[in-house]
Amino acid sequence: MLVLVVDSSTPAVTAALVEVSADGVVSRALRCTVDARAHGELLAPQVDAVLADADARPRDLTAIVAGLGPGPFTGLRVGLVTAATMGQVLGIPTYGVCSLDAIGYPAASGAPVLAASDARRKELYWAVYDGAGQRIVGPEVSAPAVAAARARELGATIAVGDGAHRYAEVLDLPVRVEPRYPDATVLALLAAERIRAGAASERLTPLYLRRPDAVAATGRKPVLP
Repeated sequence: MLVLVVDSSTPAVTAALVEVSADGVVSRALRCTVDARAHGELLAPQVDAVLADADARPRDLTAIVAGLGPGPFTGLRVGLVTAATMGQVLGIPTYGVCSLDAIGYPAASGAPVLAASDARRKELYWAVYDGAGQRIVGPEVSAPAVAAARARELGATIAVGDGAHRYAEVLDLPVRVEPRYPDATVLALLAAERIRAGAASERLTPLYLRRPDAVAATGRKPVLP
């Protein structure tokens, strides 16, 4: 089964094609560009590119997997709207996976791990995973010091993700080099059981965790004194 994977929850704008079978999940094509300000410009061309790389067409797709975040409002919605629209047009199911899971799960090594991405405003999106890579707390958004204290309470011995690199001194935990951003193959792996079972399409509900920076005006200011 050929599956499209998209994630725009971090500065890494990702599109990938993976093949899901009874034996596992194999990457067929991947495009990933790190640019926090160009999610809308990058994602659609990358989807076209991975299809071309795999010599596939949209009608060959069985399902679409999307990273649900958490992530900044503007970037995150690009991936979710793309996935939902393609799923609707092609008549194929869409499945969502917490984007932090695709950072924390592959970093599991027998002890709890803190996975973190940059939430801006001097905050982190974060979650803690047990030694098998299962999420035990989160996702949450908070100051790095708060995330670090909670992670240590849960026995975390390492940190991973772009947010961990950015706030390494505050977290005071060894930081793994990779994965820095959500891994597309892992996103598909975490949805593989649903894909194989032909589960019903899911509503792709974004994990914003806080309100967007830009809000509509609540009233008009008078222009005359």
